[in-house]
Amino acid sequence: MNLAWKEMNKNKAKFMILGSIIFLVSFLTFIISGLANGLSQDNAALIKDLPDGQFYMHTDADEKYNLSRIDEDVQSTVLKEHKDATALSIQMGFVNDAADKQHSVAFVTSTDSELLASVGPGEIILDRSLEKDGIKVGDILTNNQFSGEFKVIGFVDKQKYSHAPVAFINMINYQEIYRVLEMQLIFIPGQEEALDIASLQGFSNKEFLNAIPSYSAEQMSLNMIIWFLVAISGMLFAIFFYMMNVQKIGLYGILKALGVKTSRLFGMMWYQMVFITLVALGLSVALSQGFALIAPEGMPFSLTLATTIQLSVIFLVIGFVGATLSGLQIKKVEPLQAIQQGEV
Repeated sequence: MNLAWKEMNKNKAKFMILGSIIFLVSFLTFIISGLANGLSQDNAALIKDLPDGQFYMHTDADEKYNLSRIDEDVQSTVLKEHKDATALSIQMGFVNDAADKQHSVAFVTSTDSELLASVGPGEIILDRSLEKDGIKVGDILTNNQFSGEFKVIGFVDKQKYSHAPVAFINMINYQEIYRVLEMQLIFIPGQEEALDIASLQGFSNKEFLNAIPSYSAEQMSLNMIIWFLVAISGMLFAIFFYMMNVQKIGLYGILKALGVKTSRLFGMMWYQMVFITLVALGLSVALSQGFALIAPEGMPFSLTLATTIQLSVIFLVIGFVGATLSGLQIKKVEPLQAIQQGEV
């Protein structure tokens, strides 16, 4: 450890360059990951905030929930057998405020349940993001497909669907707007495996999210970028430590001739790798968390502690593997040959 520290102290510029590259790559990865999580919440917070369970849609819907129509008899039987279950429908739409300004929303209606907001006929509960647009409790909203009016009775936090604020309305009002009587989905919380129900197909929460076209395409692209950055960081680790090891072949030869074991040389290299990586990760984590505070209003950004720890561990593992692979040449160093070549 003392030897590793002395070398880093002597070659500060070289190790600072390596640390800067690790910092930039990890910082970019944290930012992209935060944006991916933020977009994920903005796209499907309504579904992600539900407990684990099973969604059911009609088998004829080809795994597209907006084409699903649950038979009323089947719905009644399932809700009777599972007291915690709820039937729900989701459709994109809009409401007009008193100034006739149009606001895009995702209308959601459901049977009585503790999982989703419940309202009476003519009432509406909105995601709090619409409060910033000037809508207040008691305001009257309209929709050109609805004969009556909606009275705003409250707001809920972080209820988004397909990047639109959710608007909870009563089932009677929903049926009038969309001219349908059947519900689209049944959700039964607490189930790990889907039940065998005639004419219905079960989906876990994760499977249902991936069945939402915009969600799966968006997350697939962002996750590909994140893992591409992780792969690049692994290659950078291996390349930089390989170059440093090549430059130190003569030094390793002398140390071996003095009786320093190969395991101790590996320990020196691992200590340097861990130290540089921890410093770079500490800076990138601090700055990425700070970015959440200064990010423009409306930018979906969410970097959780779990994601931060997961990515940090991945970077450490990749750094360890990259440094170890590049250090395999240490085992091949012949002391006399290295000294004779004068590569110190």
